[in-house]
Amino acid sequence: MYDYHIHSNFSDDCFTDMYEMIETAIRTGIKEMAVTDHYDPDDLDYPFEPNFPKYHRNLLEVSHVYKGRIKIIKGIETGIQHGDTLIKCENAANAFPYDFILGAFHAAHSQNLYSQYFKNRTPEEGFYDFYTYMADCVKEYKNFDVMAHFNVVDRYVDYVPDYSPYMDIIESILKDLICSGKGIEFNTSSFRYGMENTTPSKEILALYKSLGGEIITIGSDAHRAQDVGYGYDKAVSILKSHEFKYISTFENRKPDFVNI
Repeated sequence: MYDYHIHSNFSDDCFTDMYEMIETAIRTGIKEMAVTDHYDPDDLDYPFEPNFPKYHRNLLEVSHVYKGRIKIIKGIETGIQHGDTLIKCENAANAFPYDFILGAFHAAHSQNLYSQYFKNRTPEEGFYDFYTYMADCVKEYKNFDVMAHFNVVDRYVDYVPDYSPYMDIIESILKDLICSGKGIEFNTSSFRYGMENTTPSKEILALYKSLGGEIITIGSDAHRAQDVGYGYDKAVSILKSHEFKYISTFENRKPDFVNI
């Protein structure tokens, strides 16, 4: 098992110590675990700015302490937004020898998806605006390895609209990621949330595969110890059904591949 999206109490929305997350991963049988705490420098609701000196020390420490028991992947999840945010994300990405960086969208048009974004938009309007915004950002910003929870926007609506009007935009995003050597994530939190779609949806997953996409990680997006590794086998089964033969692992920002 490989869990490439784990948070600890260095993220403002997580209260679980990094050591507890790692010990749980070991008991669960996970071989590699990517610690990917949040860095969303311009989030309007939470600071989401870890104490970087302490965070970096902890990443190095746990990599040493747990050597031989579990491979710790030193990572971060950066919240992508236009403007000065991209400069901050770039600086953070270059400030430490990370093994793995998730790019993520938790906001669009300076509005948090989970609190503001849909207040004055229909789901249809919101989805069009979100994917257009995402397409613009990924053309400009490249300092990440894998796009986290691609269709996270599904989580924040009462119903998921027909995706067909947005698939051309989604295809352009996926092509941009593939051409840039980036991957996508199968985020198993969709199982915990009981979402209508998986993350990515089966349509997006099939499109990524048909376009030649190969880099894909599995991440639980755990913020609690009991969620570490959640839904891994189910994710593998879905990936196999789409004819994926392997998942990706990372070290020193370079992908490798593990048969599934």
